[in-house]
Amino acid sequence: MNRRDFFKSAAAFAAVAAISGKRAFGMEYPGFGQGAPKPMNNPIWLMTSAFPGESFEQVLQRALSVGAQGLELCVFRRDSDRKDHTATHLDYETFDLEAAKKVVARCNETGLRVSVGAYDNLIGGDPAQQVNNQNHILKLIRIAALLGGDANDVVCGSFVGYDHELGRQDRGFEKNIEKFRKVFTPIAKYAEDLGVTLCFENCPMEGWQPASAPDAYNNLPGCLAARKLMYAVVPSKALAETYDPSHDIWQHIDPTDVINAMDFKRLRRIHIKGTRNFPKSSDAVHWGRLYPEQVVDPELAKRAGVPIAANEWARMNYEPRLPGFGGSDSLDWTKFLQNLMAKGFKYPFVIENEACNSSHTGNKAATMQGFRATILNTAPVVWPLGPDGFAFDTTALKPMRMTRTADLPVLTMDKLG
Repeated sequence: MNRRDFFKSAAAFAAVAAISGKRAFGMEYPGFGQGAPKPMNNPIWLMTSAFPGESFEQVLQRALSVGAQGLELCVFRRDSDRKDHTATHLDYETFDLEAAKKVVARCNETGLRVSVGAYDNLIGGDPAQQVNNQNHILKLIRIAALLGGDANDVVCGSFVGYDHELGRQDRGFEKNIEKFRKVFTPIAKYAEDLGVTLCFENCPMEGWQPASAPDAYNNLPGCLAARKLMYAVVPSKALAETYDPSHDIWQHIDPTDVINAMDFKRLRRIHIKGTRNFPKSSDAVHWGRLYPEQVVDPELAKRAGVPIAANEWARMNYEPRLPGFGGSDSLDWTKFLQNLMAKGFKYPFVIENEACNSSHTGNKAATMQGFRATILNTAPVVWPLGPDGFAFDTTALKPMRMTRTADLPVLTMDKLG
C-alpha cells in the first residue's frame, strides 16, 4: 500500500469509528492504547513550597492562573532550622475558627481546595528541635480539623525523619521503628479523634546530612518496607501516604510496582515530580549507584582523578524534573498514571516543583511555566475529554463546609498523654 492509499484508508477507518461512537484503533480518546482506563476527573494541585514569601491570597491566584484545582499549603515553622524550605502560607500561631471560616469561604468562592503540610524531622536530630517539630505538626492537625478534615479532604502532610544515633547502632533501623511507635501513637490518636488524616511522604531526604556522612537515609518512610512496618506498629486509620514516584526512580525502583505492592487504601495524595537519572555520569561510574557518593580530601581526589560530591544533595546522580517540561525524565508517566486510574485513585495529584529548570532557577516565570506544562502533561490521563479538550469537570466539586462550631485548643506533646 502506498502512502496515499494508506492515509485514505486511515481516514475512512476513523470516519467509520467516529460514526459508531468509537475512536479509531479501538480507543475512546486519542493517545492511549487498547483498553486504557478512562480518566477519573482527579484534581491537579500545586504545592506552595515554590512560593516562599507570598501570601495565602497570592498562592490562590497562582493556582487559578494555571488552571489548578487546589493547593497543598506549606506551613513550615518560621523558627525552623531548615533552610531549604521556608514557605508558610497560613499563620499557624493565630489560626482559629474565624480564620478557618475565611479560608473555607475563599475556597468556595474560587473553586479551589486546600490541604496543609510541613516536612521536618520529628524523631531525630537536635532533641529540642524534635519537640518543636512534633508540636508544630499538632498545630497543623488542628488547622486541618478546623478546615473540615476528612469531611473536606483536608489532610496534613508530614515526614517522620530518622534518628541517626539509633540508626548506626546494631538493629538501628528497628530501633527507629520503635521510636516512631512511641512518638506517633499519641499523634495518630489525636488526628483520628479530630477526623484528620496524616499523610507521610516517601522522600528519603538524602541531603539531610553532610556530604561526608556515610549514609543518606534520613526519613523513615523512604521505602515501602518501612511504611508497612510503620502501619503494623501504629495501625491507626489516621495514617496514610503521599507518594512521590521521583524518590523511587533514583533508587532504581519502578513506582508502578510500588503502587501495586502497597496498601492502596492508605494512598491519599500523589506528588507529581520527575527524576532524570544519570547512570553513565563519571560520578556514577566511579562510585556506583548502590550507595551514596562519598567525600574525600579534594586534593587527594584530584590527584587520583576521582569525582566527589559537590554538596549533600549531589550524591545519587540524578536531577529533579517536571514531567512534560524541558524534555523527558526517567519515569513512564503514562504507565504510572494509567495504573492509578485503573485502581480507582480519586484523590488530588499535587505538583511539587523542585525542577532544576523551573523553580530552582529562582525565576518566577519559569516556575509558572513548569506548573503549566506539568498540568498539560498530566491532563489527558486524569481529566475527561470534552468540548474544551481535556479539562477538569468542575460540576463534580462539592462545596467545602464548616464542620465545627467551636474553636479547638492548641495542644503540645506533653499534654497528649
